[in-house]
Amino acid sequence: MFARWTFLMVLAGVMGTGLSSARAGDSEDLVKQYLDNLGAKAYTITAVNADYIANSFPDTDFFEVRFRQYPTADAPPEGLSASNLFLVQDGEAFALVRPADLKDFFFEDLAPVADEDDAADAGLAWLRLSEAFSQDGFYTFTAPEVIVIITDVGFVVTGSVNVADPISGTGGISIEMIFDSDGVLDSVDETRTVRPGMRPRCQATLLLHPERLVREIAEQDLLVMGRRAAEYLYEQRAKARPELQEAIDRVWQRIVDEGR
Repeated sequence: MFARWTFLMVLAGVMGTGLSSARAGDSEDLVKQYLDNLGAKAYTITAVNADYIANSFPDTDFFEVRFRQYPTADAPPEGLSASNLFLVQDGEAFALVRPADLKDFFFEDLAPVADEDDAADAGLAWLRLSEAFSQDGFYTFTAPEVIVIITDVGFVVTGSVNVADPISGTGGISIEMIFDSDGVLDSVDETRTVRPGMRPRCQATLLLHPERLVREIAEQDLLVMGRRAAEYLYEQRAKARPELQEAIDRVWQRIVDEGR
């Protein structure tokens, strides 16, 4: 089927965008208004910026919106999931709540690619944006990486993004995107194998458990999570009795001293 094969490897580094702070602020306000209208009270919103995303969707701004899952879950409003990708276009915010929504968006809004660079940008954009549906605030991902294959009938893009820190989890996201001879996206196949690692649950409350082994396991879990557990420890400390506050402070000091 493929008479000629040319390979282009692209590794996405740390990139900025040409997005102005004023536009970004306006778009974020629209997302917050959307969430307020749904009655959302507690959530985390994070802008998703990269040159390859801006190249693929120059008129769209993207935001990850997460509702806490650990140690206790904050239920998202009806119609949203715990981890969402919001986009803002033409002064209106839209919510994508699952990878299938991202596929619909790409088919509807991705302009035909003109060359290998455009195809690579589209693949990188998919991988970075798709992270949002797995991100719970604890994962660390590698930079997305793609290979572009030029064929007689278009482009084939394969690539992946993986969980970088085994403490935060395992697995990754891989894709195959096919573009026809006109550069139009023909198909996308995604495989998602992301699995969570250690998460804060009740470890802080067990630091004063009467059984030594339980105390040691709880402390070790917190040390392994390190600074990822900072928000959890802060919240637990705020409502703890003095003895437990001291235990939490001791563990946090170890985390800081040991550079965890």
